[in-house]
Amino acid sequence: MPTIAVIDDDHEFLNAAAVAFESEGYRTMTYADGPAALDAIRRSPPDLAILDIEMPRLDGMEALRRLRKGSDMPVILLAAEEAEAEELIGFKMGADDVVRKPFSQRLLVERARAVLRRRLTGDGEAPRETQTRTIECGHVCLDPDRHLCTWKSRPVILTVTEFQIVQALVSRPGVVKSRDALMDIAHDDKICVDDRTIDCHIKRIRKKFRRVDAAFDMIETLYGIGYRFRDRLPHGA
Repeated sequence: MPTIAVIDDDHEFLNAAAVAFESEGYRTMTYADGPAALDAIRRSPPDLAILDIEMPRLDGMEALRRLRKGSDMPVILLAAEEAEAEELIGFKMGADDVVRKPFSQRLLVERARAVLRRRLTGDGEAPRETQTRTIECGHVCLDPDRHLCTWKSRPVILTVTEFQIVQALVSRPGVVKSRDALMDIAHDDKICVDDRTIDCHIKRIRKKFRRVDAAFDMIETLYGIGYRFRDRLPHGA
């Protein structure tokens, strides 16, 4: 029974969300205060956190930033109706999904279900596996069962969505993946996202790998087409 933490300063929304999720078999933890929620989440991590961007004391963006320092927990941000800029920033900061207000509780449940499904089972095409169920390509190694990614044996912390994108690229090195294909892999087909969302994910993935190795340059952009993972290391790498 997955546990979902919902953080929002609107008490009516928290009550409605709890009812909606619990009616679908999820356990819920609700918080109206950002700092208290962050402390509780760190002590007892849920399977998914839903953060409202507009909260006093500690807004959702800052809470996400702090969580991402040491956790790849799936996170959904709740944004204002016309907050496209916030939506893009949220993806850049590592959100797995962003839901704009107003929305129905049913939609929120389905978006949460989609994110959890990617964490629990993984979507996309079947990967090439070794006997230990890892995927290796050059210096990168992925363990989908444990949600682990390493580059030159050093860990790279990825969100659920980022891991799915890297897995899709690494599974077929040298093969171009269009933005549409990556969107299908990284986001449920009921969720509407645009190609800029994938660009944000790729930018953040590169940044995370470069924190481990400043010379990382394995994800190529083919302008107007998509992305691919190099099938060989650059000279001297």
